[in-house]
Amino acid sequence: MGVRDGQLRERIRTTREARGRVSGDGVELAYGMWPGAGTPLLALHGITASYVNFIGVADRLAGRRPLLALDLRGRGDSDKPDGPYGMVQHAHDTAAAMRAFGLGPTVVVGHSMGAYVAVALAAEYPDLVAGLVLVDGGLPLKVPPGVEIEALLDVVLAAQLRRLSQDFPSVEAYLDFWRGLPALPPQLWNPWVEAYLSYDLGGTAPALRPKAFEAGVRADYRDSSNLDVLRQRLAGLRVPVVLLRAEEGFEPGQPPLIPDTVVAAESGVLSAFTERMLPGTTHYSIALGEYGAGVVADTAVGLAEAGGR
Repeated sequence: MGVRDGQLRERIRTTREARGRVSGDGVELAYGMWPGAGTPLLALHGITASYVNFIGVADRLAGRRPLLALDLRGRGDSDKPDGPYGMVQHAHDTAAAMRAFGLGPTVVVGHSMGAYVAVALAAEYPDLVAGLVLVDGGLPLKVPPGVEIEALLDVVLAAQLRRLSQDFPSVEAYLDFWRGLPALPPQLWNPWVEAYLSYDLGGTAPALRPKAFEAGVRADYRDSSNLDVLRQRLAGLRVPVVLLRAEEGFEPGQPPLIPDTVVAAESGVLSAFTERMLPGTTHYSIALGEYGAGVVADTAVGLAEAGGR
């Protein structure tokens, strides 16, 4: 373990977030709240992820702002009902949680699917959103002609979905599973990644299993692929939107998930939009890597300060 990794582990140990549960729209949501000064930021995770996806962003905030991150329904330690799911349902849950915390207009950071939830939140509850930081998500992405949504999901997230029905004898075995995937090669591995993956497991050894509810994952993927609805939501936004894009896809060497052509075609409806591509980042390391987490944190603080929050 290098000096830098040792420093990260020490900060994780000494700046652990407060954990709890809060009421959503008919469900209880788990959350993590990292301390800081001023108005909190809100963070929403991706389709099979959890609030711990933002542990690196919280570290890079370094107390400049509190960070509230939710486990969306069907994920992490939140309730896992059979339904309903979808971006608007997650927006209802998020709005209820924000009001329970007494939050007013807030800068919302959404990663991957969380970016689509953030857009739905801003469209449904404009009084609660002061600005959006969309991290490698949030813009409409076309499905290849002739490809069914479910089939595309099973290709794009094959390894991630496979793990949802797989038992692991220990946390270390689960970490080894991820170490064997091209999405997290050694150069992207750090203590934030380990903390995120460790929280991902539920149950009792030797039958540990990832917490994400597969039926909810599939329902949310179908919903987030409705391009016309996504465009309508974007067109109605009246808050500043910053898009941060990973240079590479799910794995190093893949093309970006949001290419230049999509940004050019889909961002014109936004009234206040800026975007930035982060070199050397993937869809995962843009939130859990040191460089990406720092840019996300700085961008969210800058957006909050620009809006007087």
